[in-house]
Amino acid sequence: MGLFDFVKDIGHKLFGKDATPEDAAAKIKTQIEVASLGITGLQVAMDTDSGLCSLSGSCPTAEAMEKAVLIAGNVQGVAEIDARGLEVPAPPAAEIVPKIEYYIIQKGDSLSKIAKHYYGNASAYPRIFEANREVIKDADLIFPGQKIRIPLD
Repeated sequence: MGLFDFVKDIGHKLFGKDATPEDAAAKIKTQIEVASLGITGLQVAMDTDSGLCSLSGSCPTAEAMEKAVLIAGNVQGVAEIDARGLEVPAPPAAEIVPKIEYYIIQKGDSLSKIAKHYYGNASAYPRIFEANREVIKDADLIFPGQKIRIPLD
């Protein structure tokens, strides 16, 4: 995996504009660790001027890596995630890799509206909520610019 773009001025406010790169990185690292994704050797580096956040470590699954990127990327002040340092094991040949699409929430969106678009059924919104539980704490509290995962399988 490589670089992921995010909206720098939108997201969860974990640190102020005057935060040192070390403090910002520590707060992002804590957010990822609290999600209990099973990433070992997690390291976070943050350039508060450019908004570049670099992640490294060993992820147990591709899903854990995707969620770590979204947790870090949906933080105010982060414009880009460099995930090239995250190691993800190749899935066994017999394992079916779920298809995931990323979606940036627009003004006027709701999880129901997004579910209607992707699944044809607004009441399927819990599927999107569950796939993003680490990023979305309340299904009614999403914001424009937030990037989420949409499971397609």
